Amino acid sequence: MNKRIYLDNAATTQISEEVLNEMLPFFREIYSNPSAIYSFAGESRKAVDCARKHAAELIGAAAEEIYFTGGGSESDNWALKAAAEAYSFKGKHIITSKIEHHAVLHTCEYLETQGYEVTYLDVNEAGKISVEELKAAIRPDTILLSIMTANNEIGTIEPVKEIGKIAHENGVLFHTDAVQAYGHIPIHVDDMGIDMLSASGHKCNGPKGIGILYIRKGLKIRSFIHGGAQERGRRAGTANVPGIVGFGRAAQCAKETMDERAAKETVLRDHLIERVLSEIPYVRLNGHRTDRLPNNLNFCFRFIEGESLLILLDQLGICASSGSACTSGALDPSHVLLAIGLPHEIAHGSLRITLSEETTLEEIDFVADELKKIVERLRSMSPLYEDFLKNRK
Repeated sequence: MNKRIYLDNAATTQISEEVLNEMLPFFREIYSNPSAIYSFAGESRKAVDCARKHAAELIGAAAEEIYFTGGGSESDNWALKAAAEAYSFKGKHIITSKIEHHAVLHTCEYLETQGYEVTYLDVNEAGKISVEELKAAIRPDTILLSIMTANNEIGTIEPVKEIGKIAHENGVLFHTDAVQAYGHIPIHVDDMGIDMLSASGHKCNGPKGIGILYIRKGLKIRSFIHGGAQERGRRAGTANVPGIVGFGRAAQCAKETMDERAAKETVLRDHLIERVLSEIPYVRLNGHRTDRLPNNLNFCFRFIEGESLLILLDQLGICASSGSACTSGALDPSHVLLAIGLPHEIAHGSLRITLSEETTLEEIDFVADELKKIVERLRSMSPLYEDFLKNRK
């Protein structure tokens, strides 16, 4: 197959043609600053308002509850730091999980240096938190709970609605990092009891450098970036109008196509899972078998290094990853895989494949065929595999 096969959509997605076309006029033709008062600025302001509406509709929120940010990491930082500060009068205890994105985990580590106490919940072998352990972890001084909607590495979907119910029964704020889930699976903030939600444009065929933070109306969440009065005084900085317009259009498209897209991706996902598990020995599927993102697959291949696997796939034009793109330069195995109980030597042999609506069955079968060859080749050079075979005899 003489073309690139892009299977790293959890890292970033290709901006769609509809989104790009929507954005283009706002670079040169409608370039006004929406904060100005003259009529030309009104054109940009109207486009921003429209995008805010579409971003909100995708999660059942009101437009005035959506705040545009520079991306998912900023949104996570804002939610945790501002909520911790605003509600410190009640207490300084925060609950999160061990498999959160580093935008949440590193922010929690920072808050610990500021006198906050953080409880990091364990997950089971499928990557789900225990709601009973969550209940037990809540204390009178607990002010914030931050659990992701779906994991960016292994695709497992958390019991968000149950989590939201528990949080509200105990008077605790609930933030969810929905960066991987927004636009891919249904989310309704009221039904799920979500108080704050982070999302990013480039994970759902929108542009990079633009995200949102949903803040439920009435929450006393303070500004994160100080300066001007943009975003209703809560997030200073000149609006990234092209990015905002692109985010809005991407959200609109995601809402219109979600069911059809998810159904297609699920069929391809399950086909590749079946082929890999049945045709390649000593391989493990990571994450929940069915309660996972429609486009996510994560495997561990014993006796090989994931980096070698990625290099050989790349030589065939296949783009995949061994975990989060934000830690692709790290030598340590994924904290997510360690949290679900995998030993280091197995976690090092991980491969994450994430599909898109453009992925075809032909591509999936090509990847499965080549994976078999590559794994066999790498294992043939592995002393560990050789010793394993000898010991079996």
